[in-house]
Amino acid sequence: MTDAPPEDPTGPGPGPSVLLIDDDLELCDLLREFFAQEGIRLAAAHDGRRGLGAALDADRDLILLDVMLPGLDGFEVLRLLRRRSQVPVIMLTARSAKADRLAGLGAGADDYVPKPFDPDELLARVRAVLRRAGRAARPVAPLEAEGIRLIPTAREVFAGGELVATTTFEYEILEYLVYAAGRIVTRDELTAALYQRRSSPFDRAIDVHVSRLRKKLGPLGSAVRTVRGVGYLFRSGPDDEAPR
Repeated sequence: MTDAPPEDPTGPGPGPSVLLIDDDLELCDLLREFFAQEGIRLAAAHDGRRGLGAALDADRDLILLDVMLPGLDGFEVLRLLRRRSQVPVIMLTARSAKADRLAGLGAGADDYVPKPFDPDELLARVRAVLRRAGRAARPVAPLEAEGIRLIPTAREVFAGGELVATTTFEYEILEYLVYAAGRIVTRDELTAALYQRRSSPFDRAIDVHVSRLRKKLGPLGSAVRTVRGVGYLFRSGPDDEAPR
């Protein structure tokens, strides 16, 4: 018996195509609406077997895969999927044990996001994985915050209306932080997104890029805050309490 196709009310379109395999129907509906506002088409399947079939039957740009699924669990779905496809996969789970995270990454997942999660954080992770895979998920509209304007299609930055010449890494750091505005982004998260590896205590590359970026942004560079010993925060209001 052939499973019915996954729910996909968005239909074909120019944006990235994401498949969410999760048995939480309410979450699927919420993420479908949220991602649609960002130009990302999201289809949903609600059990492991159906999700595996949907992942293999259609050309997806990324899979969001829950671990606790009926039929086949997420680890088994990933194991079977990796026999035939290298499509990017982000694991979603309420199981936050280190062993589970390592199991997912070891089985071939590209990232691992514990539940509950902030939709903006998930979106940032999705964009980072798509960017690494060469399947860019760029918004159709410019990003604007704290007097800084980003044009993703041209990868341009304007501060106070003036064009700022940024390097590739400086632009991507700023874009990542703006998407995550108001949330602390750790150095590990930024390093994984930009370099596809973990940071080390002696790795200062991100700090150097951020320092140069702040200088280029001039007075508006104060919107990029350093949270000592943790990472960075893009100010999302008049004045966050996070330390410089």
